[in-house]
Parts: sequence; C-alpha cells; structure tokens
Amino acid sequence: MAVCIKDLIQNMNLVIGCPIGCSYCYARNNVRRFHMIDDFEKPEFFPNKLRLMEKERPQNFLLTGMSDLAGWRPEWRDQVFAKIRENPQHQFLFLSKRPDLLDFETDLENTWFGVTVTRKSELWRINTLKANIRAKHYHVTFEPLFDDPGEVDLSGIDWIVVGTMTGAQSKKIRTAPAWAYSLVDQAHVLGIPAFMKEDLVPIVGEAQMVQELPPALQRVLDGQAVWQK
Repeated sequence: MAVCIKDLIQNMNLVIGCPIGCSYCYARNNVRRFHMIDDFEKPEFFPNKLRLMEKERPQNFLLTGMSDLAGWRPEWRDQVFAKIRENPQHQFLFLSKRPDLLDFETDLENTWFGVTVTRKSELWRINTLKANIRAKHYHVTFEPLFDDPGEVDLSGIDWIVVGTMTGAQSKKIRTAPAWAYSLVDQAHVLGIPAFMKEDLVPIVGEAQMVQELPPALQRVLDGQAVWQK
C-alpha cells in the first residue's frame, strides 16, 4: 500500500507567500481561499511558529510548503537556522524554484536543501542549487512533471521525489510512467533513494511504486516509534 508523503514529512509554514507566480500553485489558491495573508506575492514570516521545533518527539519537517526559500529574507533564514541548530532531533527540508537568487553556506547536519524541477528546461536548477547553497544534503522534487527530463545529472544529490499534477488539472496533465521509471532508475544507479508520491499510483500501478527515504529521515520515523513506547 502506497504511503502518503504527508504522513512522513509534516508541513511547518513559517513563511507564507511566494513571488514566483507558478500557474499551478496550490499554495496560492489555499492562501486566498482561507485568507491567510493579504497578498500571496508578498511573503510574511511567522516567528511564533518556531516554538513548534521544540517538540521532543522527532519529526521530518518541510518548511517551504507555502513559500519558496528564495522569497525568504536573509534575517528570517538566519533566525530559522539558529532554531534548527537547537533542535537536532528533527530533520528539516527546504525547496526552491529559484536557486539562482540564493547564495549562502551552512554546516547544519539536519537540514536538506532542494529544488523543484517540472520539465527538462529546468534541469539547470540542480547544479545551481549545489553551487549557490553550500550545504550537507541536497534533494530534488520532480513534481508536477510536465515532460521527459531525459538524462539528469544527479551527482551529489541525496534524495529524489517524483510526482504528477493533482487537483483539477490532473485530468489534462499527467506524468508519463516512463519518465518516472527513468528518474528512479537513474537515481538507483548512483545509490540515491527515490520516492514516488502516492498520486502516481493511478499512473504506474501499486506494484510499481518505489517509496524510499534517506537513512536520516527514516531514523526520525523509527525514533517516533521508540518515543511512543
């Protein structure tokens, strides 16, 4: 049975809003629907949520579910990184579509920096990520995948996630099974774990699903089970 990634990685929306303007952005629609902030194109920081990191029970957290790291002010990022350093029991993930706008270095061991790639023309983001963010861990999310990315340079990447379009547009835009299989195969050649998101089940079939986590993220889940006993 395919696992929902949201059951493995929790959203912590410290920043809400994104200026990039993707046409398929689910976050923008949710923010407008529930009136979370006045203008989605102008990100806002909610430092009071930092206290959520103080939970002893280990968690995997995505910190950019409603934002893009490139839209964070440097002072927000510094404040969040300081809090992350105080809470090594968790693992923290960030995503960006504009790594070209970022330039920093960090030695945080429990922090993962990634880019979203939706088509072949965006593969440049992967190498730019590694060049502009000097960090311990990198990941790439291929979602929603609009075309065949072909051969991908995954050197130095620690994890990939593959998914397709969801919501109203999913009937018009679908990731081809061959594209997903190719990415997983390329990752496995390099010993990189790959995770097919649950929305791929109708496309590839339950038996073909691959759902692997990096050891650090899996250890958090294992730690949850121990913590509950």
